[in-house]
Amino acid sequence: METTHKTGSGSGHALFLIEQLIVIAVFSVCAAVCVKIFTESFIIADTSADMNNAVLAAESGAECFKAVPGDIAASAELLGGAVDGGDAVVYYDGDWRVSGEPDALYILRLSPTQGRGDDSGLIFCDVSVERRGDGAAAGVIVEFEVAARR
Repeated sequence: METTHKTGSGSGHALFLIEQLIVIAVFSVCAAVCVKIFTESFIIADTSADMNNAVLAAESGAECFKAVPGDIAASAELLGGAVDGGDAVVYYDGDWRVSGEPDALYILRLSPTQGRGDDSGLIFCDVSVERRGDGAAAGVIVEFEVAARR
C-alpha cells in the first residue's frame, strides 16, 4: 500500500520564520535599551568622578588658604599653581594632575573677596573649580566661600 503525504503550501515553515523574526526584533530592542542604559551610566559615573575630584581640589585650595592666613601667593605655591591677576590659579589636566595652562581641562581659582570682612579679623576668599571646553560639561563644577583668620 502506498502512503501519500500531503504537502501544504509551507504555512508551517512561514509561521516558524515569522516567530523567529519576532524573537530577533524583541532581542534587538532589548539590546538597544541595554546599550543606552550602559552609555548613560558611563556618563553619570564620569560626571560623578569630575565632581568628586573638583570638590577635593577646592577643599585643598580652601585648606591652603586657611593654613597661610589669606596669603594668595603662598596658597598658590602650596597648590603648585601661580598668581594671576590677584587670584591663585591652579591648572589640572584630564587626569586631575597639576599641569600648565595649555594642557588644562580644569581650573582651581582662589579669589580674595574685596571689601569683605569685619572687625573679627577674617579674610574671605571665593574658591571655584571650573571645567574648560565648549560642550555642555564646561562651566563651574563647584564654588563656595571660605574665611581665614589673620
